[in-house]
Amino acid sequence: MELNSFAQQLVQQLINGVSLGSIYSLIALGYTMVYGIIRLINFAHGDIYMLGAYVGFFCTSILGLSFFPALLAAMAVAAVTGIVIERLAYRPLRHAPKIAVLITAIGVSLLLEYGGILAVTPQPRTFPAVFPARIYTFGGIVVNSQQIVILAVALALMVLLTYIVQRTKIGRAMRAVSYDTDAARLMGINVDQVISFTFGIGSGLAAAAGVLVGIYYNSIDPLMGIMPGLKAFVAAVLGGIGIIPGAMLGGVIMGVVEALVSGFISSTFRDAAAFAILIAILLFKPSGLLGKNIREKV
Repeated sequence: MELNSFAQQLVQQLINGVSLGSIYSLIALGYTMVYGIIRLINFAHGDIYMLGAYVGFFCTSILGLSFFPALLAAMAVAAVTGIVIERLAYRPLRHAPKIAVLITAIGVSLLLEYGGILAVTPQPRTFPAVFPARIYTFGGIVVNSQQIVILAVALALMVLLTYIVQRTKIGRAMRAVSYDTDAARLMGINVDQVISFTFGIGSGLAAAAGVLVGIYYNSIDPLMGIMPGLKAFVAAVLGGIGIIPGAMLGGVIMGVVEALVSGFISSTFRDAAAFAILIAILLFKPSGLLGKNIREKV
């Protein structure tokens, strides 16, 4: 059954938005997990996404690996990098003023960006086609194989993360540290190990998003993590920073809004729409869509 032109375009933009939103969700999960554990906004997280894209690129173009081995390699390298960054840059400042940690996060971000430019040059690279692109049409709605793969991989990783957090020993430790770090330490939990694991798993998810974006847009560059990183941060705030389902929801909403603005208004305003959402959520519901306002006695 054919849809009328407006409904067809609307459904098409929703599909595009969900695909894009699933990528934002993967990046936002890293922000929200780290914030939930140690109340830190890791502004270098978007550049870990860039690192994952380049590792995937070199694995496929030079080593000749197929999609899934390249994806796993990118996630592994990014996870180790995230752990090293936490150990060297953030752990020594764990009890320092928040402004010192914030400046350090910005410094790490700039180090990764311009270190990437020095290592691989600022020239954009064309991501190789790791699987054949196929087009499927359903009632006038066009879906390509890249969108299907992006959605499938993102959903699988979100389900895996949910299982780890809810059903495993390390997941219970993460929830305990998030709730009360000192009490968790008194109960015998290795807090440093839990924090490192959180950085590692969040960085791995961001790297997966980087590889998926490389496949979808066929182009990567050393500064590619700046805007998606900021938008993923907005997604985390929108859903409720520190809340894992909130990051997933916020990412999807961000992707859908961006696709609708691009499709029905102008692609020029899609970035502005993201930050308009941030301003609105901070004004009217600063705890996020799934967050709760908590009063603390002082």
